[in-house]
Amino acid sequence: MNPSRPTHSAGRTVRIRRTWQWVARRRTALASSALHGAAYATGAGVVGLGFYLIQQRL
Repeated sequence: MNPSRPTHSAGRTVRIRRTWQWVARRRTALASSALHGAAYATGAGVVGLGFYLIQQRL
């Protein structure tokens, strides 16, 4: 066996480390996007509830 050749487990370890680094770099963007989506959904729900209440009074 040639010790200078990388094994499958070494390649897998590098791939896992790269994946975690990718996630770490984008964690802020993902959190910001999730927060933006939650705020948008809340606002849409409040507006929809407001229109529903107005419609019930008419």
